[in-house]
Amino acid sequence: MTAFIDDHREAYGVEPIGKVLPIAPSTYYLHAARRADPRQRSSRAQRDEILMGHIQRIWDANFQVYGVRKVWRQLLREGVRVARCTVARLMRQLGLHGVVRGKPVKTTVSDKATPCPLDCVNRQFRAERPNRLWVSDFTYVSTWQGFVYVAFVIDVFARRIVGWKVSRSARTDFVLDALEQALYARRPTSQDGLIHHSDRGVQ
Repeated sequence: MTAFIDDHREAYGVEPIGKVLPIAPSTYYLHAARRADPRQRSSRAQRDEILMGHIQRIWDANFQVYGVRKVWRQLLREGVRVARCTVARLMRQLGLHGVVRGKPVKTTVSDKATPCPLDCVNRQFRAERPNRLWVSDFTYVSTWQGFVYVAFVIDVFARRIVGWKVSRSARTDFVLDALEQALYARRPTSQDGLIHHSDRGVQ
């Protein structure tokens, strides 16, 4: 916004532009004065500028691979007392980020040609009694040995997991194993009604 005023102030003047844009002329003059004399900036802005110089130096000196944590620890080793969140904020402003080690893992391969299963419960995740409605999902967890997948079935009434299964691969059978475990653990009786299952819910 101040750059726009800089570009058009000679033609229209600061005050007329300020009436159109949501900025007071005094605010613009304050920013202009701080640009002309950095000593007029706030103490936080002045410290941020010093810290950004240190951060840029450390990042460049370490082959531009350091992330927030390593830059922050190096600053502390050099006697620069600064909060980690401040380092993260300033690195974002500078456009700096660390290198993530390891190969990227693609955990989901979507097929738009495959029809989506019906939402049998219409997104209404409420139940009047146990075993009336189950919902299921699966996710992945990163471990030292690689990714593992966890499938689980939750009883909506009790809000607790009634079946689960861990697998090294995201195959259909491991999700069905979690459902089989839930069915065995709960062993619903005839009064619980008909059981119908899909990937979005079990009713």
